[in-house]
Amino acid sequence: MDSIAIEPTNQSPLVMFNVNGRLLLEGRCLPENVAGFFAPLFEFLSKLETEKVLFDVNLDYFNTATSKKLLEMFKCLDTNEKIQRVMINWHYEDGDDDSFEMAEIYQEQCQQRSKFKYIRHLETVPLEKRVSVVYLE
Repeated sequence: MDSIAIEPTNQSPLVMFNVNGRLLLEGRCLPENVAGFFAPLFEFLSKLETEKVLFDVNLDYFNTATSKKLLEMFKCLDTNEKIQRVMINWHYEDGDDDSFEMAEIYQEQCQQRSKFKYIRHLETVPLEKRVSVVYLE
């Protein structure tokens, strides 16, 4: 199995899914063909054979269809028996209560191996340069 790297567009996020368990979704996510966009990601997650996963989700905006697919992805990781521990870093901007509340809903749905860490960004800057306030759950 190979890692996945997809460049971002105006409608879809940067995707970097590495076979070592390091996963990233970053940007806007409202693809016209949601099922088609997420299909290779689900295939990757179902075949992932690492014990630990670190998943950074840093979406500026996502639609309802994407929201449903995110929950499916988290559940796929949570139920993959080869994966023993999943850490999901949920990045959100200060004041974006909707994003924070959505992450709390996702966390309630994923009870087995997944832990969420909420990372509030005080300003909009690239991921690698951010100053964060971290809430551990």
